[in-house]
Amino acid sequence: MCSHVVERDFSCKRDRLTIRGTEFLPKGNSLPAVIVSHGFGGNSNDLGECCRTFASWGYASYSFDFCGGSAHGEGRSDGASTDMTVLTECEDLMAVMDYVKGLPYIDQNRLTLIGFSQGGFVSALTAAQRAHEVESLILLYPAFCIPDDARKGALASSSYDVEHVPEVIDCGRMSISKSFHETVVNMNPFEEIIPYNGPVLLIHGTADEIVHYSYSIKAQESYAPGQCHLQLVRGAGHQFTEKQTSSSMISIQQFLLGRKEVLTIDVQITGSEVRMEEGAGRQTAVYFTGESESPYFKGLILPGAVDIQDHLEDKLVHVRAVYTLEGTDYHGESCQLHIVNQSVNGALKPTVNTDSRALSFLNHADLTASLEGFQDGLTVRIFSNVE
Repeated sequence: MCSHVVERDFSCKRDRLTIRGTEFLPKGNSLPAVIVSHGFGGNSNDLGECCRTFASWGYASYSFDFCGGSAHGEGRSDGASTDMTVLTECEDLMAVMDYVKGLPYIDQNRLTLIGFSQGGFVSALTAAQRAHEVESLILLYPAFCIPDDARKGALASSSYDVEHVPEVIDCGRMSISKSFHETVVNMNPFEEIIPYNGPVLLIHGTADEIVHYSYSIKAQESYAPGQCHLQLVRGAGHQFTEKQTSSSMISIQQFLLGRKEVLTIDVQITGSEVRMEEGAGRQTAVYFTGESESPYFKGLILPGAVDIQDHLEDKLVHVRAVYTLEGTDYHGESCQLHIVNQSVNGALKPTVNTDSRALSFLNHADLTASLEGFQDGLTVRIFSNVE
């Protein structure tokens, strides 16, 4: 992990327009790079924190404002919102790609595109057009709904007659033009994205009211089998809370490291009790049940599952969850998984012991876990190196 990151402005050209953004640069040469794209009406200021995190992992990180893509003139790049379309944003992203690949300290073969909402749609389209230049693709609640919204006359929550599309469409936060509608109204996004054949991570909330998560399910089906991992975040809307973002960043880091989500466990809290309280310290036992529906294992948590949590004043300083699942592995064989999941140096590092021959690789694996909270429970995701 890199502790020293330099932040500085950059600019490049698309036609006669200037695209402006920020570079987050860790120390080193031949650096892998990530280019992060904001959503409709957003701007690069929204992306600074995640870019700093990527840079701390050793990735040169780039956020930028799409030309005409930000609300109320908040973007730094040239261009009017009425000149912006999904395809002009693809051209903007390609221009930034060319700029980044031309930098002497960047490894041209290690470029990842990351996009949020409309920026996710644009990143997916761009990766399909320049597939050989994109090592991996990460899409957070990508707006594959945009063509359907155009066909309904409802782009960006607007309302208009598709038989008489106005020259300027009022979307509240900003205005777009008839040309935006025309570029997407006949588009099938799930065919457009097929040419990209690198690894894809899709992260989408199940309570997203702007882009229904079914669009990400359909996108996953468009990519080649085994190419795309879809992570559905229970109860998350369009844009994530701080805790949901934190969990998603763990998933992104594991994806960038080439590690797979091998176990997904949905946990329901059934009760808790304070076991010890002394001075500013407190130990609490949290009881739970749950189930796993994973590609590698399906089963239930057996009775007796408990998470021992140590608090110092109001701060959680250590957790140690101990539980056993019983079910079947991906060969259809009955088995048990005994899991101890505890915090180690700020990260959750589970250990697994199983009697499954198919899952025996978990017995000595270096595992990492993330937690995603939802009402009355949480989702535990466990990641490992798997061939």
